[in-house]
Amino acid sequence: MTVHRWQTLFPFPPRYFQVGAARLHYVDQGPATLAAASGQPAARETLLLVHGNPTWSFHWRKLIGAFEDRYRLIAPDHIGCGGSDKPRDYPYTLAQHVANLCALIEHLQLRDITLIAQDWGGAIGMGAAVALPSRFRRFILGNTAAFRSNQMPWRIAACRLPGVGRLAVQGMNLFLRAALRMALQHPDRLTKAERAGYLAPYDNWPHRQAIYRFVEDIPLRASHPSYSKLLEIETGLRQFRDSPVQLFWGMRDWCFTPHFLERFVEFFPAGEVHRFADAGHWVFEEAHQEIAERIGAFLRNHPLASKPAEMFTRP
Repeated sequence: MTVHRWQTLFPFPPRYFQVGAARLHYVDQGPATLAAASGQPAARETLLLVHGNPTWSFHWRKLIGAFEDRYRLIAPDHIGCGGSDKPRDYPYTLAQHVANLCALIEHLQLRDITLIAQDWGGAIGMGAAVALPSRFRRFILGNTAAFRSNQMPWRIAACRLPGVGRLAVQGMNLFLRAALRMALQHPDRLTKAERAGYLAPYDNWPHRQAIYRFVEDIPLRASHPSYSKLLEIETGLRQFRDSPVQLFWGMRDWCFTPHFLERFVEFFPAGEVHRFADAGHWVFEEAHQEIAERIGAFLRNHPLASKPAEMFTRP
């Protein structure tokens, strides 16, 4: 079997969960194997990494590598993305993605979750937290939103134009190819192998339908099918006002601009904020080393309440 160079950057064993008629791929990485071999309890704390559009769990490879010796890291691919199934007839909606994530959380019996999310992962991840609040303890968000907004950059709006938008996004893969340049302030820092890794799951028209459907699913008006779900998530945010929150923001992001950061600060005024003046939308990619250090300090400074360690199992 041919091993492509990008696969050496993402050496994590694939795992799958059947959610309805579709198979969801996820990474489940951490010290569990060593713990099982030694007879010691496995890591209790879970870092749940939720990607956005047009990426997949590959986006989290560096953070997984930074924390896999201490924490259990779960990084799912939304249906239609990454290594998950990409069914043609599927409700690619915010509500469905939230329901899928909730199903995975319950299937894996995850507790004491620290959510790490970016882009659409913010709405999906916070949607799961609103639905299952007792399972979440800390929140780390970057260049994302989990509330309503009527702001849409013209680059995104153009992708929603009837006919031509779908041809560009799903047919020509221009949305992802543009993201490899426009989502970073310094796109030249992505290696050829890293670019190949982002592109790999989206190699033909059928495999790119979720990218287009995410764009289509942005709810700007109350008449949009996903508007009520986003409102529900927004309304539920305030219950986490006193939870430990860490916000990372690439200040050169033309999509989730600093305006979105200030909205999050309104919801989480005690949150720890880190602004990166020289980073764009993919802040976890561009500032990964500093972010990993700050996440490590954040987790140490906000320890979970002492409880007996709980073993976790992998189905």
